[in-house]
Amino acid sequence: MFKAGDFVQGKTGGPKMVVLAVHGDTLSCARASDAEKKPFDVAVDSVNLYHEDGDFGVC
Repeated sequence: MFKAGDFVQGKTGGPKMVVLAVHGDTLSCARASDAEKKPFDVAVDSVNLYHEDGDFGVC
């Protein structure tokens, strides 16, 4: 469903994140605003593809 380069956001809100890698049911992500792209793991079922409505990300 997700692939490296996709932008995602937590289902309950939060920052825009970029998917760095997919490992089964876990995504390695970084905040889109993080210039260093420090990775952290996120469960696949806790995020949706990111899309914007005006100036805000919408889940």
